[in-house]
Amino acid sequence: MKRILITAMESGAGKTILSCALMDALRQKGYSVQSFKCGPDYIDPMFHRRALGASGDNLDPFLQGEDGPHRLLAGQKADVAVVEGAMGYYDGRGTTTRASAFELAVREKLPVLLAVKPGGSSLTLAAQIRGMREFRKPDQIGAVFLTRCRPSLYAYLKPLLEKETGIRVAGFLPEMEEAKLESRHLGLVTAQEVRAFEERIRRVSDELQKTTDLDWLLEWMEDGARPSGEPIKKTRKSGYPKDGEKLSGASDHRRAGRIRIAVAMDEAFCFYYHRSLEKLEECGAELVYFSPLRDREIPAANGLYLGGGYPELYARKLAQNRPMLRSVHEAVRSGLPTIAECGGFLYLQQSLQDEEGGTWEMTGVLPGKGFRTGHLVRFGYSWLEADGDSMLLKKGERIPVHEFHYWDSTAPGTDLLSVKEDGRSWRCGFVNDRLYAGFPHLYLDGELPLAKRFVEAAGGWADRWSRKG
Repeated sequence: MKRILITAMESGAGKTILSCALMDALRQKGYSVQSFKCGPDYIDPMFHRRALGASGDNLDPFLQGEDGPHRLLAGQKADVAVVEGAMGYYDGRGTTTRASAFELAVREKLPVLLAVKPGGSSLTLAAQIRGMREFRKPDQIGAVFLTRCRPSLYAYLKPLLEKETGIRVAGFLPEMEEAKLESRHLGLVTAQEVRAFEERIRRVSDELQKTTDLDWLLEWMEDGARPSGEPIKKTRKSGYPKDGEKLSGASDHRRAGRIRIAVAMDEAFCFYYHRSLEKLEECGAELVYFSPLRDREIPAANGLYLGGGYPELYARKLAQNRPMLRSVHEAVRSGLPTIAECGGFLYLQQSLQDEEGGTWEMTGVLPGKGFRTGHLVRFGYSWLEADGDSMLLKKGERIPVHEFHYWDSTAPGTDLLSVKEDGRSWRCGFVNDRLYAGFPHLYLDGELPLAKRFVEAAGGWADRWSRKG
């Protein structure tokens, strides 16, 4: 097995398109490929999934626990694992390298390919690369790749950079229209919004195979023995839908004795950790996907999962689907076990403001009104602490969470305490024995059995339904 971590000096250097193109190129050469993304990002793994046709996993020691990334990498099943870093190489929690791509590379002994976007400098670029290598030791950076680089500039820079830095310049990608990905307030647009993404990646991949020494790159990647530790058990194939796949649910709660959880999945709600969904399945759930934008009601289920996404971009269409609003309102108000994170939380409120300032009615389960702030709100990692027992948490427990949103609420909730490492804290969320609703995103395969507790709550609802039926 071989592994590589792709990083950069900063965001916007082309890590995602390079990662996807490399994965496709390796697949064309006959290698099986597995993808990972450092940090709490939802959007980049969607692009990986479109490039590979299968979902990738996040590697985040804060959300997963310190040994979580190691366990996931230890379960590598493919010939090559491609890991995409987050932000800059050394950027971690706060002003430290903790949970950074650098710390992951050192801990797992991953060879690192540094993606660099040249422009406006030559020898100074070499100084920057040497600075990246000398900032911490060991640095794991073993090769450089130039993005958005003209062929003539590459021919000039390659010998210069190799002489001054002592490491290989493995290849380059020229400026290509197919390699441009649009961004919005939470980062890149989602993969399902990019038309003909697979065809675009294939064109970039074909170009990469002309401009990059893939044979050298494969030899350079560490062959390796599986890291020590218990490998992840192979599970049945996840029901996570492919982009564009029709989402529908059956109508029988008790089919095959499974505990059925309805998962919102469309353009408005698509931010889920792949391992969270897999963990629900491993705990006995059958995931049934539906679209709050297009379907008329939630599928018959014993639980409801409303993930994050961009409901603010689709507020009008969500509001116009009144049968779905009523269906969700009635289900949650009746006690259907529900997780609603960030965008899903906004959907449960009274109203939601769109990007143009218009206000649209939502499901009305919760009292707040969602509004645009124009800036990140309570951004980053924190700990959620429980004052009492609820569906997911017991009194005194705390879980790691992440927030990333530009919209806020007039009623963000007060049932939990969110505490950052610097001591700042605030009340948030609505919880009871059937509900978790709040801005913080949860990782359901962490150190506490959140997935198991959610499935058990849904199982209790199934028993109640059976007795009434």
